[in-house]
Amino acid sequence: MADPLSLLRQYNINKKEIIEREGQIIFGEFSWPKNVKTNYLKYGSGKKGQAKEYYTLACLLYILKNVGLQHSVYVRQAAAEDIPAVNRPDRKELLAYLNGETTTCASIDKSAPLEIPIQIKRPAESIGLESSAKKARYEDTQVQKLREQLAARLDVNKKEASVNIDNIKSLSETMSVEKIAAIKAKRLANKKVTIKRTDNDDTMGVGPDLRAILALDDDSTKDIISRERQWRTRTTMLQSTGKVFAKNILAILQGIQAREEGRARPQQQPIKLPEPPRVMRPQIQPAQYNRYDQERFNRQKEETEGFIIETMGTYHGMSLKLVTEGSGQQKKIQNMPASNLPPGRPNIPTAQARMLPQSQNKRVSRTPIIIIPAATTSLITMYNARDILQDCRFVTTDQKKQEGSTRANEILLQRPKPGNVTVPYRVIDNPSKLTSQDWSRVVAVFVMGPKWQFKGWPWDGNPVEIFSKIAAFHLRFDDLKLDANVACWSVTVLNISRTKRHLDKACIMSFWEKLDNYMIKYKPDLRF
Repeated sequence: MADPLSLLRQYNINKKEIIEREGQIIFGEFSWPKNVKTNYLKYGSGKKGQAKEYYTLACLLYILKNVGLQHSVYVRQAAAEDIPAVNRPDRKELLAYLNGETTTCASIDKSAPLEIPIQIKRPAESIGLESSAKKARYEDTQVQKLREQLAARLDVNKKEASVNIDNIKSLSETMSVEKIAAIKAKRLANKKVTIKRTDNDDTMGVGPDLRAILALDDDSTKDIISRERQWRTRTTMLQSTGKVFAKNILAILQGIQAREEGRARPQQQPIKLPEPPRVMRPQIQPAQYNRYDQERFNRQKEETEGFIIETMGTYHGMSLKLVTEGSGQQKKIQNMPASNLPPGRPNIPTAQARMLPQSQNKRVSRTPIIIIPAATTSLITMYNARDILQDCRFVTTDQKKQEGSTRANEILLQRPKPGNVTVPYRVIDNPSKLTSQDWSRVVAVFVMGPKWQFKGWPWDGNPVEIFSKIAAFHLRFDDLKLDANVACWSVTVLNISRTKRHLDKACIMSFWEKLDNYMIKYKPDLRF
């Protein structure tokens, strides 16, 4: 798309005429208002959070016309004519670009929004430049031809009017009734398939030329045609100032390329952690015999109406027949092989189930685990982990030691949630004590930078594999240089200020927000 800065440079190098008329600056068939902004940045704008300011087209054109003046004289003259002046630091570089000495400039903002030009229907050089001799010649040939055709038409009408009516005979006298009817039918058939012609096209043969010739005599029509501008064309409709090709189209192509490369790579088999043992609920055992509670057993026959039913036993998985036959049949079933047992019957007696190891009956924990570095050079250690993650306040390790704090082997955090609810998180710095079941509950790790931190970890200690299964974070001071390894890994960087303690909570809350999103997606079975 044509932009005003490039056209101004092109016209200035080729010494072409630039027309200024009625608040518009015209470059051939393109036109812009004088106050339209170009994509040339002013000195000092767009840096350190400042808003971007651009020079207008009238400002750049004015300096080209007054390039011979001293800068102080040029500034006073531009202020007198109410035109923005070019700053002195931009003057040399801007003139070198507009005069063709350089091909580009650092102050040109290629991402700046550009206004679509008004495309002129006729070249600006040809408007109002027709000579009077050419107009007279046109009128002498075309208008004279029109007058002759009109006069010839009037003569034909007079001749038709002077026809002798007495010589006209009746149609019925010259033709038969059948022939007249055939002529009428043929005329009606031709009338249905024939397009009606206009009087001008049919008799004079001039068509649209007649309207064009008559319009030349109308002064208002001339004025309207001279002011015509083509606002939209087929090309400008396809162009957009709100989209950037490199940002939108190339991003789509890169996504397709990454997806194709991912399909081409051999898929790695995921590491399967051993499944946790199933929780076996203890079976309800019948009450033991008590000689001081004889009344309860003496009422058994009365309660069962003579049936041999153990009221203090369990009948899970037994049919009605087995229940009514009594415990004798139940003992037979216990001595039967496992293959002959009825469906739903437990394979082991209740006494044997009670003697199982306690680890199998232990409840599976759903508390998430966070691993932090064991090195004292880390910003987060076992001394200050509770202050940082639970209280959202950064305290150095040295300060905690001076206060007399002791180092714990592991910390159980209580993260506050809305509604006066707290959620526990387990924080450790020695991952070698974790079992295969515990590794499935590890949700976050704080990274220092060296690869030796992951020695002895699952997945062969490969940081890339580890960070694909565990959310990784790096806590650092905002004035220090980022570690090279951390910059290459998929790690979320948390920047802490050395002195501004009021910013700590926002930083730690961003950590919890990232962790919650990760657990919703990959660890929904844990508590958070």
